[in-house]
Amino acid sequence: MPRVCFQLRVDPDRLDEYRRRHAAVWPEMLRAIEASGRRNYSLFLRPDGLLIGYYETDSADRSDARLAASQVAAVWEEHMAELFIGGRADRSATILEEVFHLEDQLASKVHDPSEGDRE
Repeated sequence: MPRVCFQLRVDPDRLDEYRRRHAAVWPEMLRAIEASGRRNYSLFLRPDGLLIGYYETDSADRSDARLAASQVAAVWEEHMAELFIGGRADRSATILEEVFHLEDQLASKVHDPSEGDRE
């Protein structure tokens, strides 16, 4: 199952408003996210405005396409755009490369401490 992590920048002067809006996301937007196939979706916000998002899905491309076709998602993105540096989050997010996942490595082999790269 693909895991997607992304980063954005929230305007540091708008952090309280960003938090307020996410404390009560519109129910129809929550349903649109769920219908897009995203699960285990979380957002993490640093005091300087760095926002990290994470979700799991069967297909990131299919999830993105479903949200792009959603009228409520388009309205939500416009509603939120003023809070971001760089405009709408759906158009400015930077996807981060996953370089390690504990469960994947544990499942792929039994770890022998005498093997592997050590310095």
